[in-house]
Amino acid sequence: MGMALDEPQDNDEVIQDNGLTFLIDRDLYEEAKPIAVDFITSAMGSGFRLTSSLQSAMGGCGGSCSAC
Repeated sequence: MGMALDEPQDNDEVIQDNGLTFLIDRDLYEEAKPIAVDFITSAMGSGFRLTSSLQSAMGGCGGSCSAC
């Protein structure tokens, strides 16, 4: 799972939180929820960290970030 800029599609779930709008494919959302998006800063750098129920299935950090 990763993050990218995109335009809304008919099959997207639209989530608004703290003035931000997130889009996720409805089928993926049902499989991955709950999903958390955090901005982190570490010794390796800063970036967004995505965590979801898919994390354990993927065996990694489960996200797309510059600091994982």
